[in-house]
Formats: sequence, C-alpha cells, structure tokens
Amino acid sequence: MFGEEDKMNERIRKLREQSLKAVPTMTGERAKLITEFFKSDAATRVSIPLQRGLVFKYLMEHKAICINEGELIVGERGPAPKATPTYPEVTCHSLEDIDILDTRPKTSFKADASIKKLYKEEIIPFWKGRSMRDRIMSEMTPEWQDAYEAGIFTEFMEQRAPGHTVLDGKIYKKGMLDFKRDIEESLSKLDFLADLDAFDKQEELKAMAIAAGALIAYARRHAEKARELAKKEKSPARKKELGLIAEVCERVPAHAPRDFHEALQYYWFVHVGVITEYNTWDSFNPGRLDQHLWPFYQKGLAEGTLTRESAKELLEAFWVKFNNQPAPPKVGVTAEESGTYTDFALINVGGLKTDGTDGVNDLSYLILDVIEEMRILQPSSMVQISAKGPESFLLRALRIVRTGFGQPSIFNTDAIVKEMVRAGKSVEDARDGGSSGCVETGAFGKEAYLLTGYFNLAKVFEITLHDGLDPRTEKRIGLRTGDSAKFRTFDELFEAYRKQIRHFVDIKIRGNNVIEKLFMEYLPAPFLSLLVSDCIERGKDYHGGGARYNTNYIQGVGVGTITDILSSIQYNVYDNKTLTLKKLIAALDADFAGQEPLRQRFLNRTPKYGNDDDYADSLMKRVFEAYFEAVDGRPTVRGGAYHIDLLPTTCHIYFGKVTGATADGRKAGEPVSEGVSPVQGADRHGPTAVIKSVGKMDHIRTGGTLLNQKFTPQLIADDEGLADLGHLVRSYFRMDGHHIQFNVVTADTLRDAQKHPEKYRDLIVRVAGYSDYFVDCGKELQEEIIKRTEHQEY
Repeated sequence: MFGEEDKMNERIRKLREQSLKAVPTMTGERAKLITEFFKSDAATRVSIPLQRGLVFKYLMEHKAICINEGELIVGERGPAPKATPTYPEVTCHSLEDIDILDTRPKTSFKADASIKKLYKEEIIPFWKGRSMRDRIMSEMTPEWQDAYEAGIFTEFMEQRAPGHTVLDGKIYKKGMLDFKRDIEESLSKLDFLADLDAFDKQEELKAMAIAAGALIAYARRHAEKARELAKKEKSPARKKELGLIAEVCERVPAHAPRDFHEALQYYWFVHVGVITEYNTWDSFNPGRLDQHLWPFYQKGLAEGTLTRESAKELLEAFWVKFNNQPAPPKVGVTAEESGTYTDFALINVGGLKTDGTDGVNDLSYLILDVIEEMRILQPSSMVQISAKGPESFLLRALRIVRTGFGQPSIFNTDAIVKEMVRAGKSVEDARDGGSSGCVETGAFGKEAYLLTGYFNLAKVFEITLHDGLDPRTEKRIGLRTGDSAKFRTFDELFEAYRKQIRHFVDIKIRGNNVIEKLFMEYLPAPFLSLLVSDCIERGKDYHGGGARYNTNYIQGVGVGTITDILSSIQYNVYDNKTLTLKKLIAALDADFAGQEPLRQRFLNRTPKYGNDDDYADSLMKRVFEAYFEAVDGRPTVRGGAYHIDLLPTTCHIYFGKVTGATADGRKAGEPVSEGVSPVQGADRHGPTAVIKSVGKMDHIRTGGTLLNQKFTPQLIADDEGLADLGHLVRSYFRMDGHHIQFNVVTADTLRDAQKHPEKYRDLIVRVAGYSDYFVDCGKELQEEIIKRTEHQEY
C-alpha cells in the first residue's frame, strides 16, 4: 500500500500545500452546462423530477475530470482545486455580484473575464426571472420583505438549496447498482388504481435511477483518466498508483466497497455528486466516519493489506479533498450570516453504537491524529463524548484543542440522543446520528433537517420598545403592543416582547412554508434523495417529505444580549427605579451620547448572564420559553415540525449592525452575543460560573446550542490543567449541555495579528460552529473574538 511513515509524508505534505495555496475562483463550467441542458429539447419533454435527473446526468457526463498529481482520492467539485461552480437555477448572480465576489477583501472568489462574459451573454439572459431566488422574492409578502430588510431574520434558502443532511452507513453496504435495484422494486409496487400519487412517485423514482447511473458514469470517467495518465507516467510507483485508482473507480460507486481505500473513494464520489446537484446548505459529510470505516480497517489489518500508517495516509488524502472545496459564493445578507469559505462538513468521531455501547475504537484515535497533523480548516471535526466513553479519548481531543487549532469541538452524545428522541426519532436512529454544520442535531442518513435562517432576538426587543416601529428603517413592522414607557410592570413589558416574537416567527414560518413548497415543486433533488432513508420506499423526494424524519430549525441569535438587556431594565427601571423606561429609551435612541456614566452602570453594575447569577439567568430561561413556544412543534410542508437551535455562524455580527444601542450597555452597530455564550466580556467569574449559567437552559428541547470559551494557553499547558478542562467538560455535559468549544489564545496575540497579518497567516481561531484563519475574518468579527472573556483560571 501507500506511505509507511509516522508523520505526514512527502505526498501528503505536497497535497496539503497545494490545497492551502490554491486560490478560490469562480468557474462558469456548471452554469454553462446546466444552461445548455435547459435550452435543449430534452428539458422540455419530461416532468420536473426527470429534468433534474437528466440535468444531473448531463453534468456528471460533461464536467471536467481532475486528477491532481500524487493524490490517492480523486474528484473535484470544479475543474481544479478551489475552482467553485455557481448554481444559476438557485441564484443567478448579477455582474455586480461577480465584481463584488472578485474584489472584496475577505472570502473573495477570483472571476476572470471569461466568466463575466459568459454571465453577461448566456447565463443572466436565460436565468433572470427563472432562478429560485427570483421565485422566492416574488412570493414573499410585504411583511416578510420588511422584516427581512430590518434584520429580524435571515433566509437560508435565499441563495442556496436545502440539503442540510449527513450520510449514514448505507453506502458502505450497497453500490449504486444495488440502489437502482431498490428503485426498480419500488417502481414495481406502484398501484396506479389505489394511489393517486403513483405517477408522481414513478417520475421521482425514474429520476433517482438516472442519478444513480450518472454517478457510476462519473466514476468511470475518472478510471479512464487515470489509465490515460498511467500511460504517460514515467514513475513506476505512480504508474502503479494510477492503475489502482482506475480499478477503484471502476469498482465504486457501482458496487459496495471491499476495502478501506474503496470506502473512502466511494464516499467522495457521493460527496461530489451531492454538491454538484445543488449548492446544498452546508454540512454534507460522512458523519460517523470511525464507525463506518471500522470494519474495513479491521479487515485490512487482519489481511495485511492495510497498516495504520497507510490508513492514515489515505485519511489525510481524504482530508485534503474537503479543503479543496470552498463554500459556494455568497453575497448580500447570506454572505453576512455565513462569511466564510468553510462549508461546515463536520465529521463526527466517538459517541455510541446503535446498541448503546461505547463507540470509541482505535480508528477514532487515528482520526484524531489526522486532525492534529493536517491542521486545515476543512473538514471540520468534532468528538462525541458520552458518559460511557473513555477519559483517554476526551483528553486526546483536548490535547489537540490545547494547540490552539480550534478543532475538534466537543459534543455531548447523551444530550444529542435525548434531543432527537424528544423530537420523535427512534433511540437507535438517534444513537446513529449526531451533530452537523455548526451544532445542529440530526438522524444521519434518515433526516432532512433544514436550517431556515437566523432570528434576531435583540432586534425584536428593540421593535417592542418602539411599539412595533423599526428605528433604523422607520417602518412599522411589528405589532402595536403599546407605549412601552407606560408599562407599569416588567411582566407587562415582557408580555409585549413575547407577542412580538410570535408575530415575527409567524411571518418567518409563513415565508418558509412557501419556500419549501417552491423547492418541492420546482427543484427536486433525486440524487440526494436516493441516499436518504425512505425516499426510495416512499417514492418521494428529499425536498418533498420523502425522508424518514423532516425537521425545520430556526436559529435564535443573541441569547446573552437579550438576557442582559432584560436584566438591566428589570434591575434599573422596575426594581431599583434608578431611571424611567422613557429616559432609558431616549438614551438608547441617542446611542448613549452624553450618557456614558449610565452606560457604565449598565455594563458594570447590573446582573449579567454567565456568572451563575439567578437574577439574570432566570430571565434567560424566560426568553428561552418565549422563543421555544413560538416555534417548537409547528408543522412544516414536508410533514415534519419546526424546532429551535441557538447558534449564529457570523450572523451575530450582521444582527449587531442592524440593531441600535441596547440596555446592557452595548452601542449601536456592535455585535450581539453568539450562540448561548455570555455577552463578550460579561462573564467575570470564570468558566465554571459560565457553564452553571448556561446549564440552566433546557438544551434537550433544542436541536443544538453553541457555547464558546476562550482560555489562555498557560491555563491548560500541563497535564493538570488539561485534566481540569476535561472535568469542566464532563460537568457541563452532566447538566445536559449540548456543545462546548475553545479558543486557546491571548488577546495580545490576536491584536498583534491584526497589526501584522503577514506573520500570522496560519493562526486559526474558533469563530462559531467552525474554525477560520484569523486574518481572513472581517474586522468586526476579529474584534468580537478579541473581546470574548479570556479565562485564566477555572
């Protein structure tokens, strides 16, 4: 087999360096191919599901084949590493968008004259008015448009397709030919007399079969390319490798994999297929990688065809493939809410087996070695820590955290299982699942769980204080809940806030129900559907309720900020009566101009969330209940239910920009808090107090919560400090905390990186549910990370 070294070998070093140096570019390849297809007669003679199956086939038969020098796992989303396609049927970029993407200082995509010419002459003339984004915006109500403009919420499907899902283990047991046989069986069972939807099911199933065949054809094109390269290759060793790559690509994905290499390559072809079909909203990944690959790892070791070192080399080559795929280009609000190249492919390691026993194995530790050694942004990684899991596994993960990489993030398996069981999943499916994207819980391979957008809890309160008026846009977008200055009790004020939350959630859900229906009708996903359990059996698309479980999440942002706002008002206005609400609102409207002593009182002499203070923490619980009651359990178009998540990606920066000054002392335009973390700098009694505050939240009634902490390197420099960090994690998880992650860096280092970015090109920080290069973060985000409390003791 391949390399036999304990550390990253020369091949992996070169592949890693190639990936790191590759410049993200926009490629017009996919846009051109899909436009060619939709201009053809083939697109007009068939049903919409068959259209999508046939266009997928056209893409996989015509997109460029790229086999990079020295690589072992093959297949790229575009014609070269980091050449990123566009998806005009979902969102058709304008020429202005392309210029912005080409020239903006952060997360840019270089666009040459050829793609601008292509868009001007072919893509925009054909797709303008036909894209899903155009359909969505034309169908949204004025109330939705006003709330969206105000920054009350964002919309995830505005520029990207649904598809927030993760694969389970089925592809390691079935090839695409097996899936086609399953499809044929479902077709044979259709009853056109008793089932009035039989024709729709027939068309969807036919589209799935076409998509399965298309992936086989795509893989075999790689086999042909590998043989071509082998004929020209002068190195005997590389010639042999190319021959093996050809054999692997002939075998998978047509058939189930037989060994470790085939298993990884099979998954990668599936991955490329999913992200070629659509620009799915983040997260698609193999999920429980150590569980899926364990039988192949054991078999290879036993037969002598695999060693630990050769398995590591294959895994590291696999890691590079993820890093070659930036998130598709985003502009406007969508770029604000997720301003990163990272596409949130979160590989889960550890956790439980289906039977409830500990799932940690030797491969789990090997994957942690790969994470530490590769030290690249993608794929993201996490460890699932259960009460049954060994302490050595947690400590091994924390040793990587100690290096300042920001990965892996730490998740509570037992809480994840409880969350899913509460939401109606079987306990077996829950144990086989985990978290993906940032922190979102799902039953891997069996659930369509859509993130619909972020919800600005602090902005809704600003609207409440102004009787439904948005001070920034000067539009009345909320309910008339009354002159807040006349509320005699805090409970009256909170009741007005609760009504406004419900009002805006109603607007958001109405919009999402329409958007969901539009995707269901116009943009089915037959390839993704054949991979997700029960779509084939039901003859229904992933976008149309075919998955076993269907969930929509609305992600609340600013829990810490809204808690401290309410604490300040209750404490200063209603309990201690140091000022009236009317005067407080006037100070906020003036952005504290001439009122610095008042702002300092709010900042420093008012109870704050994150300090194990029940005065503030009880208000966090009230906000949680109000938001939970407005969202949880409401029906979706696909037959599932809405639930809440509490996470921000980078949306806390955007939401801060559109929100005026707040009663916690925050000035207008500054970021709101992220995830369920305290307001930046407000947690002053150490991380133990933080987890006690956050632990008072009922995490089990969410689909995921995100907690960030920042430690000085000295705190966990030795084994004792690391063990203490392990105890902190275990303590939080005993409170049913869902997730925790760490930055191990000082503010002084980050400030120096701002001044001298050229010296810190490799400095990686934890942002929200992902890591990023600090120098690639926008200035506002850099400042927010710096302001997070820097814990020096527990």
